[in-house]
Amino acid sequence: MGQFERKRRFEDIYRAHYPALLGYVRRRTDSADDAADVLAEAFMTAWRRLEDVPPDAEARLWLYGVARRVLANHHRDTGRRSALALKLRAELVSCAEAAVEQDPSAVRTAFGRLSSADRELLGLVGWEGLTASEIAKVLGRPPSVVRLRLHRARKRLAKELDSAELDLSAYGSRAVSLAKGES
Repeated sequence: MGQFERKRRFEDIYRAHYPALLGYVRRRTDSADDAADVLAEAFMTAWRRLEDVPPDAEARLWLYGVARRVLANHHRDTGRRSALALKLRAELVSCAEAAVEQDPSAVRTAFGRLSSADRELLGLVGWEGLTASEIAKVLGRPPSVVRLRLHRARKRLAKELDSAELDLSAYGSRAVSLAKGES
C-alpha cells in the first residue's frame, strides 16, 4: 500500500468511526481532556498498525479493543499519579510540621535582599535541585567559578537571615558557620 492509499484509508476509518469511538471513550473518562488523550492514542495506534485494522465494520470493533486497552493504561496511570500525589502531600505535611516555626515573610524578605545573581544561584540549588556542575552548564561558566559564587551567595543569605534575627540553627550548623564568616 502506497503512502497516498495509506493516508486515504486512515482518513476513511477516522471519519467513519470517530463519533462512535469518541462516545465510547467519553463515557469512560472523567474529563474531555482525558477523552481527547485516549482518543488520540487510539487513533495513533490505528495509524501505526493500519495493516492490522480489519476492513469495513470490523474496524470499529478493532478500534474499540484498542481504545479499551488505552483506557486501561490511562486509568492505571491515573491511579499511580493519585497515589504519588497523596504520598507527596503526606511528606510535605510532615516536613512542614517538623520545620521550626519561623516567620516565612522574614525569610522571603532576607532572600529578596540578595542580588538577583545570588537569588538565581540559590534558586537553582534549592528549588531546582541542581549541582554546582549542572549550574555551570546552565550559566555557561566554569564549575570552579560557580562553586565560589554559590559559597558566597550562601554566606550572604546566612548573614541576611542572621540580621533578621532568625534562629539559624533551624537551617543547620553550616548556616550558623556561614553567618559567622566561617567557611
